[in-house]
Amino acid sequence: MRPRFGLSLIDRYVLRLTTGPMLACLAVTLVALLLERALRLLDLLSQSSDRFGYVVQLTGQLVPHYFGLALPVAFFVALFIVITKLSDGSEIDALLASGFSLTRLAAPFIGLGILLAIVSIIVFGYAQPYSRYAYRAVMHAAATAGWNGQLQAGAFVTDDKLIMTADQADPKGQRLERLFIRRMNPEGREEVITAESADLHVADDGATVTLILRNGRRILQSATGDFSILQFETFTTKAPLAGSSALLRARGGDERELTLGELAERAKSHNSILPRATVLAELYARLARAIFLPFLPLIAFPLGLAAKRGRRAPGLIFAGLLLLAFQHSLQLGQSLAEAGRLPAFAAIGTPLLLFTGFGVWMFAGSRNRPGETPISLFIASITDGCGRVLGAFRVKRAASA
Repeated sequence: MRPRFGLSLIDRYVLRLTTGPMLACLAVTLVALLLERALRLLDLLSQSSDRFGYVVQLTGQLVPHYFGLALPVAFFVALFIVITKLSDGSEIDALLASGFSLTRLAAPFIGLGILLAIVSIIVFGYAQPYSRYAYRAVMHAAATAGWNGQLQAGAFVTDDKLIMTADQADPKGQRLERLFIRRMNPEGREEVITAESADLHVADDGATVTLILRNGRRILQSATGDFSILQFETFTTKAPLAGSSALLRARGGDERELTLGELAERAKSHNSILPRATVLAELYARLARAIFLPFLPLIAFPLGLAAKRGRRAPGLIFAGLLLLAFQHSLQLGQSLAEAGRLPAFAAIGTPLLLFTGFGVWMFAGSRNRPGETPISLFIASITDGCGRVLGAFRVKRAASA
């Protein structure tokens, strides 16, 4: 059978094994991150006039951001699962015995990493800048949309001239208990109102809400600066609903809103409003995140082969710490470049070179004895030490019982 697209039967087999776990892990991670953020947004926009619509829009704009973060994690987890599965079934041993080298076995995974690097460039370089600006535009519209005529218990309605809160409220947020209002009247004088209970009624035009207050007190500042106090059984007043929305600034005021091409143009320009070091650091950091993906198989192979001896959890923990360290080292490099302490290329290139070099070193060390590298042996020694400590503790506990 002739290879399809230059891929042998073995290549297609391992890629098919990798695709399923990677997509599943990517979907689970993405949904979990989006749900957590959606709940926070729902709480943040609880008093918005269309909070559910805004939350859906905002969550949709976050997909490119979280997709870019979840992609390397999903890729590595899938690699680890597939390599340990092939190792447990002795399929890797059979391939090595038949003349395949470890480098040849890793080739389809590295090819997949190159493909994902291109996807990452598209997401980080072009989709994410537009979605970040769209997210800020929707958030800006939600923040300036005004009050919707409902008030939840313990929540605050805040405007330039109004603060309102209630201790208790019915499910619709329109029958309140122990209400507090502080506002500025049209003459610019302060007014404070407290009431034991209140009913809210939204006007048909949707522009104002009528508040029917019962058993309360009204404190009003006079033109001379004195305060008058009015105690009432029933008092009716009105409050505005939707306010005017100011326009959001044009895209490009933040380097994270610029595409890769725009970042390159700003780096060459001498009239950019953004510092050149900041622009270069953002450009190099995005490219570094994409370049790192093809090197993940070089790290996953030694750790996955070492997991044949039952050491999967330490290998995954070590890989997770490695990915986290890489992400934070890029952020640190960006900060150093923006502060002018290091050139942008050195600040971003140094951690990239260290982590990719580490991957190459690990893979090269496992070519002669697969799964045995200084890191895997170090993890094994820690695991064995923890096992001995736990075993001694169990023996001591059993003896004391």
